[in-house]
Amino acid sequence: MVNKTSKSPEIEWKVSSNPIDYDLALTFMEQRVTQISQGQAKECIWLLEHPSLYTAGTSAKREDLLTPDRFPVYKTGRGGEYTYHGPGQRIAYVMLDLNKRRKDVRWFVEELENWVIDVCAHLGVKAERREGRVGLWVQQNNQGIRQEDKIAAIGIRIRKWVSFHGISINIAPNLEHFSGIVPCGVFQHGVTSFQKLGKPITYQELDQTLQNQFANRFLPAPELSS
Repeated sequence: MVNKTSKSPEIEWKVSSNPIDYDLALTFMEQRVTQISQGQAKECIWLLEHPSLYTAGTSAKREDLLTPDRFPVYKTGRGGEYTYHGPGQRIAYVMLDLNKRRKDVRWFVEELENWVIDVCAHLGVKAERREGRVGLWVQQNNQGIRQEDKIAAIGIRIRKWVSFHGISINIAPNLEHFSGIVPCGVFQHGVTSFQKLGKPITYQELDQTLQNQFANRFLPAPELSS
């Protein structure tokens, strides 16, 4: 399941090479969050991808699931609405103890956004937040028409000030698969990826950049072991 693990004394980084079943990921996060809150395990960042599926956050509206029989649909305790996960999309599940940082959900979400903005900038894409819209957005001009498309989504849950769930970044997923939902309840804008923007990157490039830029927002991060 996991092919790389860091040796940091502060935080464990896991990188999975094969798609991870969603129920398995949920079980792992539930257990790890409990262990972290009890001081029995390190904090953890898990980088992975899922097979194609939809997830429903706590604010999801039934009418925003446009094709309910297309992929498996999972109800989850994270914040937000519907989103798609699948091959070509990197997910970072972030299990951090906010008792050691700031017990402030707004601050934490903003720092997750800043982390993704930093990562995208390092990889040649300008991602921006938008007031009233969840996630990170890329502005483009399409034949003279201004267009904004989402490149990354954020959805978290906090239990005893330990976080889980996290972020997803589109490397090169099948963007048509997003058409089965209204992503995060926003129908006026589209979805994009590094590939669609003409900025092809590998999982390895994104993973290392996520880890390198993490230090700027949270804690010093170790090198991924080979």
